[in-house]
Amino acid sequence: MTSAPRRPARPASGRKPAARKAATSRVKKASKKSAPALKDVVVAALEDMKALDIKPLDVRGLTDVADYMIIASGTSDRHVRSIAERVVERCKEAGFRAHGVEGRADSEWVLIDLTDIVVHVMLPRTREFYGLEKLWDMTAAKRAAVRA
Repeated sequence: MTSAPRRPARPASGRKPAARKAATSRVKKASKKSAPALKDVVVAALEDMKALDIKPLDVRGLTDVADYMIIASGTSDRHVRSIAERVVERCKEAGFRAHGVEGRADSEWVLIDLTDIVVHVMLPRTREFYGLEKLWDMTAAKRAAVRA
């Protein structure tokens, strides 16, 4: 009768081994200073995957949920899914962690939460139906009028 191999014991302090800790510290959350850099990574990934009508929106002052909202379209549900996967992959390579991804199953509208940036990748008909640009696009003139 043979027994199963034993797991290596954790250090007495109960902490993760140094190698594992170093690997988890490489992926960082987006900070206020790095949001523009993350926006550039996302837009580059969208352009690389031939996303249609890429529209970055500055939503600071409108909501506390995110600093930027980026809206793009894909030509088919497969294209939308591929675009979303590439955005997550490129952000991870750049050292940013996606907090969550919703809508992969249907791929009509995929939402990627990157903490300070929310990315919406959707089919053109879905984008037209919901009209997120009209809801969130606040140019400087519109912001001044709202604040007054």
